[in-house]
Amino acid sequence: MAHSGAPQPLSIALDLTFLVEESAGAGRYARELVRGILRVEPATRITAFVGSTAPRCLWGVDVAERVDVVRFPMPGTGFPPWHLIAQMGALPLIAAWRRVDVIHGLANLIPPLSRTPTVVTILDLTWIHFPETMRRRARLARRVLVPTCARAADRVIAISRAARHDIVETLRLDAEKIDVTALGVRRQNPHAPPPAHDLRQKFGLGPEPVVLSVAQKREHKNIASLIRAVAGVNVRDLQLVLPGAPTAHESDLRALAAALGISERVHFLPWLSEHDLDGLYSLASCFVLPSFAEGFGLPILEAMSHRVPVACSNVSSMPEVAGDAALYFDPSSEEQIGRAIQRLVHDRALAEELGRRGYERCDLFSWNETARRTLATYRRAISENSRCR
Repeated sequence: MAHSGAPQPLSIALDLTFLVEESAGAGRYARELVRGILRVEPATRITAFVGSTAPRCLWGVDVAERVDVVRFPMPGTGFPPWHLIAQMGALPLIAAWRRVDVIHGLANLIPPLSRTPTVVTILDLTWIHFPETMRRRARLARRVLVPTCARAADRVIAISRAARHDIVETLRLDAEKIDVTALGVRRQNPHAPPPAHDLRQKFGLGPEPVVLSVAQKREHKNIASLIRAVAGVNVRDLQLVLPGAPTAHESDLRALAAALGISERVHFLPWLSEHDLDGLYSLASCFVLPSFAEGFGLPILEAMSHRVPVACSNVSSMPEVAGDAALYFDPSSEEQIGRAIQRLVHDRALAEELGRRGYERCDLFSWNETARRTLATYRRAISENSRCR
């Protein structure tokens, strides 16, 4: 029997129509939030709305049995934007019919005319600050929809204090409406990563130390500066590994590596399974994130969870996540990036110390805590929802 002070179980609708196999950080957020909610409040009812392009297996069998999935018969992205009609029209109607308590859009959008209380997570505003990262049609749609959804939502979630500041300054949203809920990390992986030798052979890597950067191949991730930085150091004793789904920008990065004469030391890998990515983290000598802006910077934590020493930009949310467990550099300075790489590769005492600090810092970021804070936001949205009064 539940204690009298225990909160009433919620029925939640999650808008996950954006999910595809290569959803990167947003996909990890969606999967781990669901798991966390069901651990923290097992009686929660979750309905997940996805598109036809979402992976068939979103969660493990134990979680899948506890989540109702509504799959719309259209892809979650693209043009014509049938997915938006489903999100904005059909989703709130189905949610109301299922008598859900709250609708949560995990990637910038919610149905703005919903009579059900709504929460929207605004992951970042890079499409405003770095418009070249997105096609014009998609960028224009976001410029209309994201501010509209943010103002219509009962509560907004930002995934870092830096992201909340950016949302307030850029979208002119009331800071009191925004809850900061950091993402989390799992330190224990139930499956051992592939042997280092097998991974090196599988991906054509040499025996040299691996500098790993897990980031979307888009302009604001600043991978071009990372490649130039690698070219400026002794490239004979290290190699740069760049996993991630191919993008139009990747051809520019490949051309840059060729022009600098380091193509054989820069490895462009495709989107990888979680198992293979775990293996890359395990064999990396260091992890580098030279991004100009991050809503959170989840790969920093994932590197730290593998005891990999981290070097990252000193801007946006990255110092907030990495704390005293990273080397920092100005992302506009290729010299500083290169110097940080050299220190981590050649100063093993420093690398081990940062690896230890990073691993300990992971204690501050758990998916269970993300779930608790998100559930608190749901209840706040329900209590503040004027349409329910």
